[in-house]
Order: sequence, then C-alpha cells, then structure tokens
Amino acid sequence: MYGAERQQLLAQQVRTDGRIDVTATSEQLGVAPETIRRDLAALERQGLVRRVYGGAILLERLDFEPAVNERDRTRSAEKDRIARAALDLVPQRGTVLFDAGTTSSRLAALLPQGRDLTIVTNSLPVASQLATRTDVTVHMLGGRIRPATLATVESWALHVLAGLTVDIGFFGTNGFSAARGCTTPDTAESAVKAAMVGACRRRVLLSDHSKYGDDQFARFATLGEIDVVVTDSGLDEQAVAELNEAAIEVVLA
Repeated sequence: MYGAERQQLLAQQVRTDGRIDVTATSEQLGVAPETIRRDLAALERQGLVRRVYGGAILLERLDFEPAVNERDRTRSAEKDRIARAALDLVPQRGTVLFDAGTTSSRLAALLPQGRDLTIVTNSLPVASQLATRTDVTVHMLGGRIRPATLATVESWALHVLAGLTVDIGFFGTNGFSAARGCTTPDTAESAVKAAMVGACRRRVLLSDHSKYGDDQFARFATLGEIDVVVTDSGLDEQAVAELNEAAIEVVLA
C-alpha cells in the first residue's frame, strides 16, 4: 500500500471512529508504528486531525462528547481491568464518592456485599445500581441532568458538595496529562467534578491509557490534586514517569 493510500484509509477511519490508535492501526495494516505516526503528522498538517498521546483525534470533534452507551463500549476490556484493580482501594467502611464516569460505574457494580459504606454520586447509572442494596446508603446529588453523561450538574449539586467531606472519590475523565491535569469538554460538568475533588480526602482517577495527552476544554483538577491513577498497561514508561514526577501513585491494570 502506498503512503497516500494509507493516509486516505486513516482519514476515513478517523472520520468514522473519531480517533486513531497508533499501536492497533500499525498491527492492522502490518506496518511499523513510526510509519503510522508519520502518516498522522501528514494528516495533522492538512488540518484533519490533532495528534495526541498514542494516536490522533478528529479535529472536527475536539469538543465532541459521545453518549454514555458509546463511551461504555469503548475500550471495554481495559475499563473492566481498571475497575477490578480500583476495587482494592475501596474501604471496608466509610464514605465513597463516584462521579459519572463509565469506569466509575463499573467499579460501583463490583462493590461486594457487606461493606458499611455511604455513597455519594451525581451519576444516575451508579445510583440505580446501588439504590436497592440494603448494605449501603446512597446519596444522589441533585441538579440538571446532562443527557450525554447522565450526570447531575449546576448549583444544586455544587451547594451540597460544598458542605461534604468524603473519605475517597473515584473520578473518570475525558483527558489527562502532566501539563494540563484532568479535563472534560463541558464546563458545567467540570465545575461539579472540581467540587467533588475538593470534597474528597483521597482522590483516584480511573482512565484508560488512550486519554493521556488528550486535553479537553475545561480542567477540573490538576495532577497535584490526584493521589492515584488507575489505568491500563498500555500507558508507556514515559507517561508513567511523568505521573510519578508529579508524586502520583500509578496502578497499571
């Protein structure tokens, strides 16, 4: 396959999927990862993509936020591993916060019976999973419900969070990096996430490796405000070193 043909194929793929993963695409096409990176550099010069850690995203979709079902299907195996690894961080008793991330929801579904926990969440999926259990107490934050994430946002949630102190919080993110911290496309959701971060004594970020370097519009936490990052083994050594330099514990699932 000629370079121009390969780049045309990559352009079609990124328009369909919204992103290109260098490792997966190089294996699929039978070429070296460096070849795919050069192709993506060419597409970036044409204004079609923006290169991010591990690949590239469609330039037209920088502020695009997929619906919950679509996000939940993306990197499903990695999210399952991350949720199982994060389960070791959930206390036997105490207060626990889950935000509206799809991996946070998977973690909530794994909570074993018999723990004395008070749960705080702004996620409809998390609340619905736990609401009928008799061994946990669930507090659902009020506010406007965002259809894209099924999260409650705005002043009702912010008012309640201002008065809370939570032992540990688990957070999803649309992007994170050493330079820009944890980011999301929507300012209303970012404000609630930031208030959640401020309410927690210990903060755990749950994110697959593809989101590293994919900085979004609104920051809700600096890396200095995160204690642990639970991610998958696809995160390379350089990224792990950057996180460790920020004094963050990294758990690779």
